[in-house]
Amino acid sequence: MLEKLLRSKIFIWTLLVLPGLWLAWPLFVTHRPALGADPLKFIYLHFGFVACVLLAIVLTFTPLRVLFPKSKLALALNRHRRLVGVASFAYALLHLTAYLLHEGGFRTLLHDAFEKPKLFILAGLATFTILLVLAVTSLHALVRWMGGKRWKNLHRLVYLAAALAAYHQIYARKLFPVQVLWIFGPLALLEVARILRQRSKARPA
Repeated sequence: MLEKLLRSKIFIWTLLVLPGLWLAWPLFVTHRPALGADPLKFIYLHFGFVACVLLAIVLTFTPLRVLFPKSKLALALNRHRRLVGVASFAYALLHLTAYLLHEGGFRTLLHDAFEKPKLFILAGLATFTILLVLAVTSLHALVRWMGGKRWKNLHRLVYLAAALAAYHQIYARKLFPVQVLWIFGPLALLEVARILRQRSKARPA
């Protein structure tokens, strides 16, 4: 039953849209205590959090497939790598848009990023740029045009994006570091286990 659900694009689409819908419902009521005293700030923090969670989730698909090659659940999840990755970019775009609205537009962003540099702002912009490139090159036509090897090498930048996103979240003080560990810690453990598994297989008997 779970395998069938995970293979369904409609089910995965629903899971990806739910964080946005959960945020939207207080906007239709007169009193909005769920969004706090600064609703726009709450919104951009929420979208940034969701983008990081989805980024970490999509990166777990490969180690899960390597560690559990016969698992139907792992194979079902891998069917949606592109969809989850693009959803992470979409939430990152919403995060950036809401941030610009809250902080006063591109002028403030450019000031914080270049005139009076804040490293976490630069890390956030770098993360967004990488996710933008990866989302655009996920189009089937571009995959064919680039060729499998070049496309795969380019998309390895997603690991750099994850590291920059973790740095951005910690030093922007949008999440306590322990919460960042909850998001990216399981991914790090899975990646270590994957590397060890692949090395053990590569050793001569």
